[in-house]
Amino acid sequence: MLGTAPHADHVFALDCVTAWTRERFGLSPDAVIMVSEVACALPGCPPLETIVVFWTDDQTRHHFKLFKRAVDVVVDDLPFAWMRKSLAAATDDYGCC
Repeated sequence: MLGTAPHADHVFALDCVTAWTRERFGLSPDAVIMVSEVACALPGCPPLETIVVFWTDDQTRHHFKLFKRAVDVVVDDLPFAWMRKSLAAATDDYGCC
């Protein structure tokens, strides 16, 4: 609901996904990481999914989706570290974040 404070478990889950992303991809402590839970109304899409966007030191934007609520994400759901280059967004692909 709009205007309500997020539950502590939701905030904790977002913080965990952020920390796991930082560790998994070897990001610096000041690297920007955004984790959001968004609703999807498209057919076949889960009702809520977790979106992760991060920038590396060379200002390259990377992103990936986890097709579940943030509170259901576990560290093994994140892509492997060796996939980092494949998560890089094309420079003209700024449709969402």
